[in-house]
Amino acid sequence: MGKHLVKNQAAIMFTGLLAASVVFFSGTAATAAEAGKVAIVDIEKAIKQTSAGVKMEKELKAEFEKKKADFSKREADLRKKFEEYDKKKNLFSEEARQKKTEEFQREQMSFQKEVAESQSSIQKKERELLEPIAKKMEETIEKVAKDGGYTAILDRRAILWGSKTVDLTDDVVKEFEKTAKK
Repeated sequence: MGKHLVKNQAAIMFTGLLAASVVFFSGTAATAAEAGKVAIVDIEKAIKQTSAGVKMEKELKAEFEKKKADFSKREADLRKKFEEYDKKKNLFSEEARQKKTEEFQREQMSFQKEVAESQSSIQKKERELLEPIAKKMEETIEKVAKDGGYTAILDRRAILWGSKTVDLTDDVVKEFEKTAKK
């Protein structure tokens, strides 16, 4: 009777182990099926390829070039003014030289402050222009994902490598443009 009990316990354990492994592996298969399709999108590239992104880029570039030209001219004027002073500085008294040096330093600091403020202004404008485009891009990616049955779409910058066959950047740009025309 003892041998029979051990055999039954072994059979029960084997059956339990078999049932557990069936549940485990079927759970793994279900999880893999739930994981579904994954794709990648180069969001930065997609935004730059849309008409809204191109327009934003042109607008920012035009503003940057305008300010750059203005600042280049002012910098050249400051340099010329200093060079003229530097040639004649020996004609001034020590007190006058000190005063002129301080004046040039104030002008240089003021100029640098304006350049920094201008850069900050352009960055702020870029964020303001980019925000609605990025929001629409997010909505477009969500639509492409749902329409294509994707469970996840990753930004290309967030992964080390991804096959070109799962890159939906061009599809997202086309959908973005299609919805922009409505």
